[in-house]
Amino acid sequence: MLVNDSSLQWEAAQSIALEACQYATKHNLRVCVWVLDRHGNPLAMQRINNTPLPSTEIAKGKAYTAVSFGFGTHLWQERLAEKRYLLDGLNAQEGIVMFGGGLPITYQGEIVGAIGVSGASEEQDRACAEAGLKALSA
Repeated sequence: MLVNDSSLQWEAAQSIALEACQYATKHNLRVCVWVLDRHGNPLAMQRINNTPLPSTEIAKGKAYTAVSFGFGTHLWQERLAEKRYLLDGLNAQEGIVMFGGGLPITYQGEIVGAIGVSGASEEQDRACAEAGLKALSA
């Protein structure tokens, strides 16, 4: 038996990362952006000069978390508010980042990748990620 598998193309990933960085630049933000395919493999990474160095790995972790679980990283605190032990356990897993800035990328209802942004506030990171996703509809 075979599985049909749709994923984001590298050209689209580059456009998404560029759009997120252009939004960040327009708002005077320094961020790092990662775009991963549906399996968590890197397709694009863009880092604006002078972005804090830890933002590179944090952005990758946000994208990895979003593609792994299929929802935005900003939703974790709310979803697990009553289950602190689970939140703590997941936070201890390598590569998992559970705060705003990671979003899954969907096409026709299927997850095809994810974007992660880090370097600004959670809200600003998320806004950059959302701006990046607009590249798909352009």
